[in-house]
Amino acid sequence: MDNGAKTVSWSDLPRKDQLFSITLTRLSEPLVQTSLQSYLYYMLKWFDPTLPGSVIASQAGILHASFTGAQFLTAMIWGQLADSPRFGRKTVLMIGLGGTMISSLGFGFSTTFWQALIFRCIGGITNGNVGVLRTMISETVQEKKYQSRAFLLLPMTFNIGSIIGPVLGGILSDPAGSYPELFGHIMFFQRFPYATPNILSAFFLFCAILNVWLTLEETLDDRRDRFDSGLALGRKVKTWFSRKHSEAVYTQLPTEDTTLPLVENDGTLTPASSSSQSTVIVDGPTKPKRGRRKYTQRLPFRRIFTPNVCFTFLASLLLGFHLGTFNSLWFIFLSTPVYDPSKGAESPHALPRNPPFIFTGGLGLRPREVGLAMAILGVMGITLQLAVYPWLSARLGTVRSWRIFLMFFPFTYFIVPFLSLVPSRSPPPAAKDGITVWVAIVAVLTFHVIGRTFALPAQTILVNNCTPHPSVLGAVHGIGQSVSSLARTIGPVTGGFFYGLGLARGVVGAVFWFLGGIAICGFVASLFVHEGDGHEIWLEGDEEEE
Repeated sequence: MDNGAKTVSWSDLPRKDQLFSITLTRLSEPLVQTSLQSYLYYMLKWFDPTLPGSVIASQAGILHASFTGAQFLTAMIWGQLADSPRFGRKTVLMIGLGGTMISSLGFGFSTTFWQALIFRCIGGITNGNVGVLRTMISETVQEKKYQSRAFLLLPMTFNIGSIIGPVLGGILSDPAGSYPELFGHIMFFQRFPYATPNILSAFFLFCAILNVWLTLEETLDDRRDRFDSGLALGRKVKTWFSRKHSEAVYTQLPTEDTTLPLVENDGTLTPASSSSQSTVIVDGPTKPKRGRRKYTQRLPFRRIFTPNVCFTFLASLLLGFHLGTFNSLWFIFLSTPVYDPSKGAESPHALPRNPPFIFTGGLGLRPREVGLAMAILGVMGITLQLAVYPWLSARLGTVRSWRIFLMFFPFTYFIVPFLSLVPSRSPPPAAKDGITVWVAIVAVLTFHVIGRTFALPAQTILVNNCTPHPSVLGAVHGIGQSVSSLARTIGPVTGGFFYGLGLARGVVGAVFWFLGGIAICGFVASLFVHEGDGHEIWLEGDEEEE
């Protein structure tokens, strides 16, 4: 392992301004996606109060999968558009954020399941941002020694969203029912009880669009030298806020240049005092100098699928399948009513209750409690990502750490359903409560978060580095997002169906144990993956980057 990787810190990362802008761009979307998870079960119940829990579980799986399913159909297209000089990375990002903003508003004002489904699909069709953001990180931070931290930014940002989003969703959903003394008489909240968190989400997305337009630089080679009106306006806004009236731009000087530049000092130009002076002020929008391109030809699409690319995508498919399914089932399981012995199982065809494997029921938590449980997952994840992942990844290596922590998932999925058997302070049908219940929730989440924290960034790095040629980097990330979206579409739909079936038949844990089997298959697939260098295939005209 490169010794340099062991000493890299967050402060060593290059282009921190652009990485910060990318991070803010990514933050808006998990805020939206995780916010609705805290109240989705109750929103579906509000659509039709007569629906049993098994049907609601299936509908929740469909809504969860509709976004990723639509992404699967279009992510590859967005990846190719992001690679094209006509669109580029930045334009595709703004389209994705705008579509998600419209989707969020429409979802919040939906009054039927079908309306909600349509707006979720609109959000997915227009959004291929994850793959584009990964591509931009790769083009901004090209040295491998920085990748363990740079590629950690997106999953870390997702965990931040997982902390804030569910809490906001739980607090802001159904204000008339949650805070009747304050909002119970307001007709708007009675008619649209779940609009408030989505209006806030739309505001976050609008801010993200402004952030991309004003601060984010284009990283596609063919568009780097074009005038960017958003960046120009962003510089003017920054100058105005900093109370500076000069539009001068600073340009790095070559270190080997022995000519002392002129620098501005109190309105006059004077020579630099030493060779350590590294900047010069020039009038007008001077462009920073860039090295020569590494390639002049584009790799044909059919040649993208090398054996390593195929096995990497297969491992990504299986990881996305069980992670997406668990994420959709977890909040439904937390919201599912506790098994009540006085009423028995939901269906007369249920098997007789016979633990440790034949049992049913959930934890019955309310939206605010579901939001808290989701936030716990995010807090633990970001703590591990900041404090442990870069250090451990540098010592174990990307592939080795990825394989080790993939094995945390089968154990997690095996023990999850047993939370419904943990003794509660309040008897059924009251929701599970008490210190024992929350200790058990935290213990289960700990195993899951450890696996996710180490597996997801490594998976992203491996997808990035399996790219056979730099000219198809955006396309590979687009395909990778399509593969992940396909898995996160099939998983929640089938998982929701089988969860509802297990709930009705008295074996609520069956679907989780099935996910454990999928996670084991994912580990087996990882054994055939190796870490590439992003340039496995060389074409005529390719050259080393200066």
